[in-house]
Amino acid sequence: MRTSQIKRKTNETDIDIKLNIDGSGKRNIDTGVGFFDHMLDLFAKHGLFDLDVSCKGDTYIDAHHTVEDIGIALGEAFKEALGNKGGINRYGSFYLPMDETLALVAVDLGGRVYLHFEGEFKSPMLGNMASELVKEFFFGFVRGSNMNLHLKLIHGENSHHIAEAFFKGFGRAMDIATAIDPRLAGSIPSTKGVI
Repeated sequence: MRTSQIKRKTNETDIDIKLNIDGSGKRNIDTGVGFFDHMLDLFAKHGLFDLDVSCKGDTYIDAHHTVEDIGIALGEAFKEALGNKGGINRYGSFYLPMDETLALVAVDLGGRVYLHFEGEFKSPMLGNMASELVKEFFFGFVRGSNMNLHLKLIHGENSHHIAEAFFKGFGRAMDIATAIDPRLAGSIPSTKGVI
C-alpha cells in the first residue's frame, strides 16, 4: 500500500494528513473551512484515495493560510507515498461535466513544477472561502508534489459548480496518473530513468 503521513506546523497552521493512494475513497476532513472540506471530500471520493486531513489554522484572519498550507502538505503526502514513482502511469487527464460546467484537468507527475489555471469565478466567495483560494490550493499542491497541473474551464457559470468540477476532475486525473501499469513492471516512466 502506498501511504504517507505528513505533519506541517507553522505559526499560521497545524496540519496532519494521512493518505492511502490505493484506498477506496474513505475520508475524514476537518480544515475549519466548510467549503474547502467539501472540495477535499470530493477530491478523495472521486480519486478513490483514503484521506484524513485535520488543520487548526488562523481562520479568524481568513482561510488563505489554511487552504494554501494544506495544498502544500497534501502535495508532499502524494510525493512521499509515490516514492520513486516506478510503475505508475505518470500522466492523467479528465473532462469533468458538472451541470452547465465543463472542466479539463491534466496532470504530469514528472517532477517539474508548473501550474496553468484558466478559469474565473463570478462569485468572490464560496461559502466561507474566497474563490481565489481555489487557485492557491492547486499552486500549493504542485509545489509540494513537484508536478505539472493544467486546469481549464471549458465553460460554466455557477461558481460552486466550477470549483466542484476542478476538484472532482483533479481526483479522477490523479487516480489515473498514480495508477500502476503492470506492463511497466515497476520501471520509471521516463526515458531519463529517473523522475
